[in-house]
Amino acid sequence: MNTGKKLLLGALCGIALLQAPALAGDYPVKPVRIIVPFGPGGANDMVARVLSEPLSADLGQAVIVENRPGASTIIGANVVARAEPDGYTLLLSGSSTYTVLPALSRSLPYDTLRDFDLLGVVADLPMVLVTNAAGPIQSAPQVLERARSEPGKLTYATYGTGSVTHLMGEIFSMVADVELSPVPYRGSAQAVLGVMGSEVDIAPDTLAATLPRIQSGHLRALASFGPRRVAQLPDVPTMAELGLPDATFSGWIAIALPKGTPPEVRQRLSRALEKAMASDPVRQALDKAAMLPVFLPEAPFKTRVEQEIGTFKKVAAQANIVLE
Repeated sequence: MNTGKKLLLGALCGIALLQAPALAGDYPVKPVRIIVPFGPGGANDMVARVLSEPLSADLGQAVIVENRPGASTIIGANVVARAEPDGYTLLLSGSSTYTVLPALSRSLPYDTLRDFDLLGVVADLPMVLVTNAAGPIQSAPQVLERARSEPGKLTYATYGTGSVTHLMGEIFSMVADVELSPVPYRGSAQAVLGVMGSEVDIAPDTLAATLPRIQSGHLRALASFGPRRVAQLPDVPTMAELGLPDATFSGWIAIALPKGTPPEVRQRLSRALEKAMASDPVRQALDKAAMLPVFLPEAPFKTRVEQEIGTFKKVAAQANIVLE
């Protein structure tokens, strides 16, 4: 290679090296998409839309919420996992996507830790154990008494085989050393109706999904799965208070990016997200929806994912739960 060509090649390489950080530093220069792997109207969709306005104001670009439901959130998650890692395609979803499927599925097209940069957890979803308010069960100790006297006869509703509520029911059963029978439904709304119609005895579910029915007198809250009592149900004990601290669990919603997103872009989004989560409109909207507004950044988010995948793998192995 002659001297002229070497100089030209060196100049081009230098320009490329200078441009990459500059482009990341200029981020964003076009609209940002938040992919929600659920249909419109649910908790994840609501959180994405609440966040889109303050994020847009902070970033100076439109933040568009795009629903990509299907295949138990796999379709939407895989869209983000395979997207260009440039900060313009975000995933907003919950533990079903980030920890449950990776722990249980044998043929998942993505790997949470391999294919995503974990930006932050933005909402915790308190979980409660409920029953039909008109039914015979008055308290959580009665659940345990009945389960011990009639092993396998007490039923609980789930969102479906291998769902987070299925795993929660199995964890509760194992920790309490009782045998319960799961009954799969096609989502939270159907599971709640199953409890209200006395098709099943109990159900673990989010406070967001059950609180209106508890307040209207159709459901009775027996216990909460969180580390402390929920503000909306101050008289309802926690699992820890009932002597079952290992049955503690909270649902959550978080945002991730395709793996390899430049650090400058991740930091820019992280700052915008933390600021949005501290704003009164966002906090008030999540409080009203019975969610806890939080901001858990990348490192502790990754720790949570690693711990939950490990826990769910153990539970699935013990309960022989496999998703093909």
